[in-house]
Amino acid sequence: MARVQTMVQLSDELLADLDQVAVKRGISRSALIRELLEGSLAPGRLDAIGDAIVAGYQRVPAGEPDDWGALDHQADAAATELMQRLAAEEEAAGFGPW
Repeated sequence: MARVQTMVQLSDELLADLDQVAVKRGISRSALIRELLEGSLAPGRLDAIGDAIVAGYQRVPAGEPDDWGALDHQADAAATELMQRLAAEEEAAGFGPW
């Protein structure tokens, strides 16, 4: 990801605190500021993702057929067809029903 340099004005006390933590963690001041900003902004991003998921379920509630059709019904029909084909194969091979 490309980075853009930006200028931020900080108090001497805040700058000293940042430097102390950065030295203690063995990272640069810039890296610490990026981590702090990412950590601060992450909850908002997660909220936005959650809101998008909720909006999707409100547009197309679970259990309602969508453009793909009723998937549960298709899965049930496919399973029934598979079981019938397997039963026919077993019968043709001379195996009786259980």
